Formats: sequence, structure tokens, C-alpha cells
Amino acid sequence: MDGLARVESPHAVRTPRLVLRPVGPGHLADLVALKGDEAAFGLMLHGTRSPAQARQDLEDDMAFWAVRGYGTWAVHLAESEAFLGIVALSERPDGRGVALRFALWPHTRGKGYAREAARAAVEFGHRQAGLPRIIAVAREDNRASRGVLEDLGLRCAGEFPRDGHRMLVYESLRPPAPPAQQGEG
Repeated sequence: MDGLARVESPHAVRTPRLVLRPVGPGHLADLVALKGDEAAFGLMLHGTRSPAQARQDLEDDMAFWAVRGYGTWAVHLAESEAFLGIVALSERPDGRGVALRFALWPHTRGKGYAREAARAAVEFGHRQAGLPRIIAVAREDNRASRGVLEDLGLRCAGEFPRDGHRMLVYESLRPPAPPAQQGEG
């Protein structure tokens, strides 16, 4: 950090241990490294990305935020500002809906960061963005991601084959609004 007071986006989200910030130009180097790492990004929908692809993804993600008011966040450790990875709400290219995605550095796994970031993204999606349904897709054999999704309360709602793997579709439905309190007349 450069010592200047950071101006937070209205779309930044704080959790007890994390800060989620909409991705921007300052995240490019971290995104190129993360998206080029097989252990971090190999199971994502399009797999690892070249530096040029990561740059294009960033431009697309910034444009998506501008139009939709939700998108991809860079996940930072609150106490040190360390970049841990990404969490996102984005349209799936197969038309299945708005999907939760997350990819964190392998050395951060097992500490609950993915759960914390994913929970914050789903809550933002339902409450701030007004999304009635958020899905997530995980390979059947990706037990770590499936565990995160199930811990968040997402329920398996379908499946489909992709590249010889069984893909499971999970969903989160926006909780119904509490009934309006009626005044006594």
C-alpha cells in the first residue's frame, strides 16, 4: 500500500478477516499470476489464462461491474492487504444464470477464506444486487469447492456433463422478505 488513505468502492465488502474490492487496474499483476497458476485456476471454467487473457478478463470484469453493479472482487486479507484470490458473481456463458465463482491461492486453503469470501458475495448478490437466484457449478470430484457451497447452504439443483466430468449445479435462492408489519387501527 502506498500510505495514502484508500477510498473504498461502494461495492467493497468487509468481513471479519477479509476485504473484497471490485477488481480494477491495480489488480492486474495479481490477476495475471493467479489466473496463470494451474493449482489456483486450473479447475475454473476456462482453465488457466495467459497474461493477455487475464488482461482482457479484467477489462471485461470492470465493464460488467459498471453495467450490473456486481461482478468480480479481489479478496484481500484485511490486516495485511495481502491478495488471496478472487470471488465473483458473473453470468455463465451457457445461460444457466448468475454464478458464484471463487479461486484463491493454494497456500491460503484450509483457513476458511473461500467460505468467508463466498458467503459475503452471495449475501451481496441477494441483498444489494437483488439477485433472486445465484448458482455455482463444481465438478463432482472437487470436494473442497462442493464443501464450501454446501456449508453456505447452497443446494444441489442439477447436473450436466462437461469434458468427461459430471458437473453439479448448486443454487441459492434469495430468502423471502419478512412479512410487512401491520399497524393496529
